[in-house]
Amino acid sequence: MRRVTAPDQLPAPLPPAPAALEAVRLRHSFGAVTVLHGVSLRVESGEVVAVTGPSGSGKSTMLHLLGGLDAAQDGEVWWAGERVDTLDSQARAMRRAGRVGLIFQHHYLLDDLNVLDNVLIPCRLSGQGDAGRAADLLARVGLAGRERALPEVLSGGERQRVAVARALAPRPAVVLADEPTGSLDRANAETVAELLVSLAREDGAGVLLVTHDERLAAYADRTLHLLDGQFVE
Repeated sequence: MRRVTAPDQLPAPLPPAPAALEAVRLRHSFGAVTVLHGVSLRVESGEVVAVTGPSGSGKSTMLHLLGGLDAAQDGEVWWAGERVDTLDSQARAMRRAGRVGLIFQHHYLLDDLNVLDNVLIPCRLSGQGDAGRAADLLARVGLAGRERALPEVLSGGERQRVAVARALAPRPAVVLADEPTGSLDRANAETVAELLVSLAREDGAGVLLVTHDERLAAYADRTLHLLDGQFVE
């Protein structure tokens, strides 16, 4: 006879996994001007979400709050299940070094460091990742053999690919990209977008792309539109 387990003996269901990135009712103002009006979003691990909207809609402000570069005036920011908006700036920076990869329209490479050392910066700050992973990422973005080159000898597209490798080197839970292809021609923009999305998905990172470029947004699993500080249909 088959034994039936009583309902009160069944194992409790596992709690849902925390999102890679979550924002809850973010509000932010500059003086009398409110830039964000209670913005909420959730990005799962391995998911790519694009945020589009016109200039002045609050996209960059939102990204800076989500990345802990600025402190939110109201609302919550969570990275991989940990609330970080309540931390002071130094504590946020320490958490960010290993959990959040940042990519901007400008590459922000350090001119006096070679390519490999630029990629290793977040690894050395966080203690995560190593030279082997950095070299592998550089090969994946088409820069094998350029590890010892200085940024000044690289093209704009190559520098931005270094920035992608640098952001992913410590295996962050979250990747935040602010117009990462805005300064590139179409061919280089598509190359960088494909690399960013494919490599981040392989690592299971949640990716938030802020962009004006509909072609870049097309790489995302879903797109949110920000207008006057709030998401709209």
